[in-house]
Amino acid sequence: MTDYLVVGLGLAGISFCEQLEAHGKTYHVISDQSQTSSSVAGGLCNPVILKRLKLPWRVKEQLEIALPYYQLLEKKLQTELIHELTVCRRFYSVEEQNLWFEAADKIGVGTFLSPVVHQNENKFIDAPFGYGKVLNTYRVDTKKLVTAYSDFLQKRNCLTKEQFDHLALHMAADAVSYGHHKARNIVFCEGFGVRKNPIFKYLPINGTKGEYVIIRAPELKEEKAIKASIFCIPLGYDLYKIGANYDHSDKTNFPTAATKASLLEKMKSFIKCDYEVVDHIAGVRPTVVDRKPIIGKSIPHNSAYIFNGLGSRGVLAAPFLAKQLFLHIEKKEPIDNEIDSNRFTKNYFKN
Repeated sequence: MTDYLVVGLGLAGISFCEQLEAHGKTYHVISDQSQTSSSVAGGLCNPVILKRLKLPWRVKEQLEIALPYYQLLEKKLQTELIHELTVCRRFYSVEEQNLWFEAADKIGVGTFLSPVVHQNENKFIDAPFGYGKVLNTYRVDTKKLVTAYSDFLQKRNCLTKEQFDHLALHMAADAVSYGHHKARNIVFCEGFGVRKNPIFKYLPINGTKGEYVIIRAPELKEEKAIKASIFCIPLGYDLYKIGANYDHSDKTNFPTAATKASLLEKMKSFIKCDYEVVDHIAGVRPTVVDRKPIIGKSIPHNSAYIFNGLGSRGVLAAPFLAKQLFLHIEKKEPIDNEIDSNRFTKNYFKN
């Protein structure tokens, strides 16, 4: 019998596996990699919600854990994952500059905002009012991370690549069994795929589709990520990731022509050079009605847990949340009320 079964291998699943690794726990992962949101993510570690100039939930604690976590993964997987990257918000007006200055003076958020306007020096970008610079930022290559970690688990015979059949899961009082796998606990890190999970069907996890267009623009030569109406994220080799949108109606992982046209139109409002579209990708983010993650124990089963709802900030939040969930399971430490799955207990009894 192993200690854990882990279902899903995106940012949540990987970070929980790393907690198990750090504490010497045995585990096996089951994933068909049908959920693509982690692989297609922008990968930015950005401590500020730029639209509202506010801090995400417990961002300082998340920052303290995230960078050492990804540095450890680089060494373990022997691959480069972290890329130094400045993140800037493009100003549309003097009024926006003033709002930035006001935020920079506030305790908390001001820690991460440069208090000066940075002028645009790139002739192929339209930014007459300059930029606000965010501090403590970098990018993680999430696609490479998911691929490398999958290979790492396969070499250790710790990964089964198949669609998880929830009806084949058998729950006992103090253990679970699935096929020939038996474990003390099972942790579901399924992303939007949790909508097919009968154990957690009462949780209000909705899908928000995001699409990115990858362009090649040899003239652009931009090294910072720019947040305008959308992001322009440099990937190196004259490649840039443009996006993303937030579609609440389409729950598929297929990119659409309409969104591609919309993203390129928004891009052309501030990028003024020739480009070539080389890829178009999509994924459905697992989002929650109150915009907070969901971790915790299932109501009917003592051995089943969930790790979900990372939304668009999984790169920064996943390592911190994985630690909370592990300590809750193994040490009975309480989960913060704001993210505990128990906050939706009333939904379970309504069903």
